[in-house]
Amino acid sequence: MSRRAEDIEVRPITEPEIRDWSRALSTGFLRSPALSDHDVADLGTYVVPSRTLAAFDRGPARIVGTFRSFTQELTAVGGAIVPADAITNVTVTATHRRRGILSRMMALDLAAAKERGDVAATLIAAEYPIYGRFGFGPATHTAEWTVDLPRTGLDRHRSIPDDGGRIDLVDVGEVRKLGPELHERLRLAQPGAINRNERWWQVTTGAVRQDARPWTEPFHAVYRSPSGEIEGLVAYSCDDNWGDDKRPTNTASVKSLITTSPAAERALWHYLCSIDWVTTVKSGRRAPDDLLPHLLPDPRAARLTTYADWLWVRILDVVRALEARTYGGSGALVLEVVDEAGLTGGRYRLEAGPDGAECKPTDLEPQLTLPVAELATLWLGDESAVRLAALGRVREQQEGAALVADALLRTSRRPWCPDIF
Repeated sequence: MSRRAEDIEVRPITEPEIRDWSRALSTGFLRSPALSDHDVADLGTYVVPSRTLAAFDRGPARIVGTFRSFTQELTAVGGAIVPADAITNVTVTATHRRRGILSRMMALDLAAAKERGDVAATLIAAEYPIYGRFGFGPATHTAEWTVDLPRTGLDRHRSIPDDGGRIDLVDVGEVRKLGPELHERLRLAQPGAINRNERWWQVTTGAVRQDARPWTEPFHAVYRSPSGEIEGLVAYSCDDNWGDDKRPTNTASVKSLITTSPAAERALWHYLCSIDWVTTVKSGRRAPDDLLPHLLPDPRAARLTTYADWLWVRILDVVRALEARTYGGSGALVLEVVDEAGLTGGRYRLEAGPDGAECKPTDLEPQLTLPVAELATLWLGDESAVRLAALGRVREQQEGAALVADALLRTSRRPWCPDIF
């Protein structure tokens, strides 16, 4: 018997429904649905029922879709912080696909985010084709490198660092004290970065255990500048592999590396490449234009192993989004933003320069027409309007409008979101 849309109720969960919601979430992600009391108690510390949606099949009663959002702070170009609706834990049970469940959950959440005054919504897409139809566009990318240390050309016996600074190993207690302030400085200077709350630091340093899986404490090292200021922090793990010839072939895997200066970045990567017994370094998720390969005498020693879209953005307020960021050049552009959901579409005139920007609704003829998803790909400066026009994803109503858009919107360094959520 087929299930009709009216047989499915979509609504926020109540606190007693957290366990059933989490079981449905695990099922959707192909994980064991078994939950301990510890798991449920931990969920209750951060899952907000009013922002946690479920799709209920009325017969037999069962949760067949999950969706959660939470408050997030997103860094725009220039360092302004905008309120965002972070979306996560999205699943639809395999038995209930193609029935509009995700569309209903998404519509409820985005309408609530718009009502709250969020400038944008964000997510990390597990699958590329899903979210474009809801107005999301890939706004940042991520890259990972595998470094073959014998090939780098680095002198592994020289002093690290060599700039008068120093590197010290620290324990998790020190990380919880030092890390948040360092990350605050990083994210205020990094378009695409998001805030890390206290729970993030508790989980990543083992103070809070999310499930029954064993937690292994990583190594942590900080870089201190010659003046003593902490400008970098890395967390990494190492395996224990020895070849038949009794030679070590260990891999150091970076879990997180954040810096606020090029000196710190150089020093920490060179430190990781100098650890005894380590022959391979895996970089973890980095910005697509990360300095790492070119910090090595032989950049080919760093092999690109992953390049992918990362943070997806959905603009909810065109005016506030475009006025929040800074612009390297000066100019004006009339945009026709197409938003099929009706949340923020319309015609806008952007006038921008190094001293600020003004964006207002207008009746002037558009110079560039684009879906709201494509505006998101341009907003943080990572994409080219000229490229999108060549792909047929934006349309020039006036010749040269895409060039004007690139001159205004593109940034000298690519945006980056170091985190997953």
